[in-house]
Amino acid sequence: MPSPAGGAAAAAAPLHLEQSDRVALLRFMLLHRAVEDRGASLYKQGKVPGSFYDGRGQEATCVGATFALAAADPVCPLIRDLGAHLVKGTPPRDVLAHYLGRADGVSHGREGNVHFGDAAHGVVGMVSMLPDMMVVAVGMALAFKLRGEQRCATSFFGDGATSVGDWHEAMNFAAVMQVPAIFILEHNNYAYSTPSARQFLVDPVERAAAYGIPGVSVDGNDVEAVFEVVREARERALSGAGPTLVSAQTMRMHGHGLHDDARYVPPEQLAEWTLRDPIELQSKRLAALGVDVDALAADVKAEVDKATEEALAMALPDPASATTGVFCLGEPIPVGSGDAPWSGFR
Repeated sequence: MPSPAGGAAAAAAPLHLEQSDRVALLRFMLLHRAVEDRGASLYKQGKVPGSFYDGRGQEATCVGATFALAAADPVCPLIRDLGAHLVKGTPPRDVLAHYLGRADGVSHGREGNVHFGDAAHGVVGMVSMLPDMMVVAVGMALAFKLRGEQRCATSFFGDGATSVGDWHEAMNFAAVMQVPAIFILEHNNYAYSTPSARQFLVDPVERAAAYGIPGVSVDGNDVEAVFEVVREARERALSGAGPTLVSAQTMRMHGHGLHDDARYVPPEQLAEWTLRDPIELQSKRLAALGVDVDALAADVKAEVDKATEEALAMALPDPASATTGVFCLGEPIPVGSGDAPWSGFR
């Protein structure tokens, strides 16, 4: 188990991060948590349809991993990976508008709360927490290899997903074809309510070797450690050496969704992980460097407050447009073009 926050890892100077990068990592984690907290509040007020899921306690994994990628590298995030959307450039206002089902939200009111993507920023719309999107990432990575492009594809999934057939097929095919892919396992101890000890006897990171893929474990609550591991995995992928499985050890601090009170989690386990909150760890690091962490948090709150006001003021979609945007016609929009993903849809 990784060392508690504030240990030697907290004092280590990163080799590939400037101080501005380290501040940006904290800002994205703060933004991730603030947007989800606001979304949960709106859900409890009856303003967000369906259910609501968050990634409290796991912010460092998706933020650190996505921060290590290039703008042209697509990601396949999952329901607890809001930070990946934010790092890629999706505005908090658009995310909140999506939660609210507004016409100007990311999916223009067409997808359920946490299921959305942003094609213009290279974020693939998710299917489910199960590793369906892992197969999509492998397909994209194979296309990059065939076209000779210096890009890699990244997929996130939970430990429960490693028990599903798609995970094994994706791992095997990716290894055989040596595609430029990064697989991020968010090892958060539970597949819904089933603890890892009742899911498997061999840790998934150890299974990687059986497919011919390197498996690397990292403290998933240490955003800088996650960044460095994924940065190295990306370099490996672009060099032609194939995929890497990164196992980020973390914890889901809330239930599977707001409908789940997580009574199956031992209180002492939550207490232990509370002491290793990823935002607290990075805040302590930066405070020691003279960064005004409180001012940063206040700035993030102000941004989310403004984004919420703007999202609530947006109109709901016109029911007559329900068949618009169901599928895409024509050429895909280049990643990073800045064009609205909506423009290519019919």
